Amino acid sequence: MDVLSDAIGVMRMGRPHSTEIRKHAPWGVRAEPFSGAGFHVVLTGTCWLIPPAGDAIALGVGDVVCLPHGCGHALADSPSTSLTGAPSASLPELVPSADHGAGPTAVLLCGAYTLDRTRPHPLFEELPEVIHLPARLGHRTPLRAAVGLLGDEIAHPGHGTDAVVSALLDIMLLYILRAWFDEQTDDGPATGWAATLRDPAVATALRHIHQEPAGQWTVEALGAKAGLSRAAFSRRFTSLVGRPPLGYLTWWRMTLAARLLRDGDASVQTIAQRTGYTSEFAFAKAFKREYGLAPGQYRRQARG
Repeated sequence: MDVLSDAIGVMRMGRPHSTEIRKHAPWGVRAEPFSGAGFHVVLTGTCWLIPPAGDAIALGVGDVVCLPHGCGHALADSPSTSLTGAPSASLPELVPSADHGAGPTAVLLCGAYTLDRTRPHPLFEELPEVIHLPARLGHRTPLRAAVGLLGDEIAHPGHGTDAVVSALLDIMLLYILRAWFDEQTDDGPATGWAATLRDPAVATALRHIHQEPAGQWTVEALGAKAGLSRAAFSRRFTSLVGRPPLGYLTWWRMTLAARLLRDGDASVQTIAQRTGYTSEFAFAKAFKREYGLAPGQYRRQARG
């Protein structure tokens, strides 16, 4: 496993969904805030994304825009177009204005994911409200390929379309976030988690933590994997990640344990072993210290 995949995996809930919007100017749609992430891709024409704060963003063919924190926003042919229609109170649905226009056509591909934000990975927390990835020839080829496949599947559904669309939506989110992190180094030195994921030593240690959360890791052992002395590794890891190595290890183990309790049927003892605890008692004590509930209580509460 890798950090980006795991960060998304522990937050994902339910299945993602997507739709195609085809509108004639003047037009506008709005999406209310929701507990998740969403994206829009312009397939034909042009439009504007209107965020809850800040300037409207002009979008052209091939542009991808992602709302990783599910902020409310609008899409329209012009920033001055009025939006109508009752807002959606819960689901991340796009609420359209009346489509009686006879102007230029815009076609957009939209997707949405439901995320559990009770314990977000710090990688996710530092993402901006809006990620805009303008179309550039020869750039982000995998993302462009995923867009083409998803658009074709939605336009021409066939046997297995539900599974194909769900898988492609997962791929889309990963490609969008990967592109954003990669581009943080284009205009200068990387900072935050973009720097963390690019640091060979810290990235190596993180990869081992995520691949083997049950490993009996020490700072010395992780430092050896990273090719650094204990002291040098601890300073570097803490500076980039924001937590000491063993602090992050414990945080990740508890985050993983919570997902296993919420989504699976493994026993508490099995989950304790999978997250590096030799006894169920030690695991339960650590879990209650982190969440304020015993593992069994947490499971019952999480499942309603």
